[in-house]
Parts: sequence; C-alpha cells; structure tokens
Amino acid sequence: MTRQHHRPMTPGDRFFEAIESGADPALVREAADRAATLLVRGARGADDEVAERILHLAETDGIETIAEVWSGAPADTLAGCLWRLFLLRDWVHRDPVSAAREFEAGRLHAPVARVVAGVAEPPGPGEIRKMADEVLRGIADSDFADVLFRAAAFARVIAHGRAALHEAGHDEVSRMLTLAEQLEEAGHAEMEHRLA
Repeated sequence: MTRQHHRPMTPGDRFFEAIESGADPALVREAADRAATLLVRGARGADDEVAERILHLAETDGIETIAEVWSGAPADTLAGCLWRLFLLRDWVHRDPVSAAREFEAGRLHAPVARVVAGVAEPPGPGEIRKMADEVLRGIADSDFADVLFRAAAFARVIAHGRAALHEAGHDEVSRMLTLAEQLEEAGHAEMEHRLA
C-alpha cells in the first residue's frame, strides 16, 4: 500500500505574529478569565469605592484590552458575561436617545421585564444611562445573578421596542433578544454555582 504525502498545513500569519509579539493566546485568555473572576468574585460585598472603580474601568481605556479577549468568551462564562454587560452599557452611553426610545416602545410589550430592568419612569436618555451604570455598580454590591437578570430584562425590553418601532432590521432585534437570553441563562447558571 502506498502512502500519500500531503503538504503540512501552516498555521497562518496570526500565529506567527502572536509568537513574535511574545503573547501566548492561551495565557492571554487565562489572564482575561482571571481578571473577570477577580472583578466579579473579588468585588462581591465590596464598598462603594470598589463599585465606582468598576464603573471607572468601563469608562476608561483600561477595559478595552481585556474586553477584546472577553469578546470571544462563551456567554456562559464570567468573561463572556462581563463582555456582554460592558457592551450593553457602552451602547447605552453612545446612543442614550435611541436606547430610551426603544425602551419606551418595548415596555408595553414586556411589562414584567420592564419592572425587572428597573428603569425610572418615564425612561429618558438620562434614566437609561443611570440604569446601565447601576447594573455595573451591582457587580460589586449585588448578587451577580441579579445583575445578569436585570441586564437581560433590559435587553429583552429593547428587543421588543426595536420590533415595535419597525426601524431596526430583523438581525438587530434578533441579536438583542439573543443577548437577553444569554444573560438570563447565565443568571440561572450563577444561581446554580455553574458560572465560572
């Protein structure tokens, strides 16, 4: 029997760039996971100063490096949850007018989620921003499952609002609904001590 020889596969330029830069992707991922664990598990029960530092981290470039690695993390991990929370907050801060309009449109279609989200009535841009900040502060002074459920409820109301306004495409509505479902599932995993 003759054996065919194949040309070996090459890993590609990104692999060599990682080696040249000295950053081992596995080590970077491990560091990001540790940072997520410290942020969530180390902050629990902390004082207001720690909560404000978490919020400040979200507002500065300090989170961007870690967040890039978090962006590839599965939704059922601490890193993946933090990525989704920071992404949601970033969107609210970049476009609070649209967020408030979409929340207003969606609250009639998702009344229970509206209450869980905890947005002040009427939900103007300032109230929406305040709610997003309170969710992040909650990482330090609340049960993390509550933080996830609250963010999930907010995202669910936004998804309903996008659908009701007929301004967003199906993909945008679907993405926000997926985000809500992922955060809600992560909240249940956190309650069952399965979120790591």
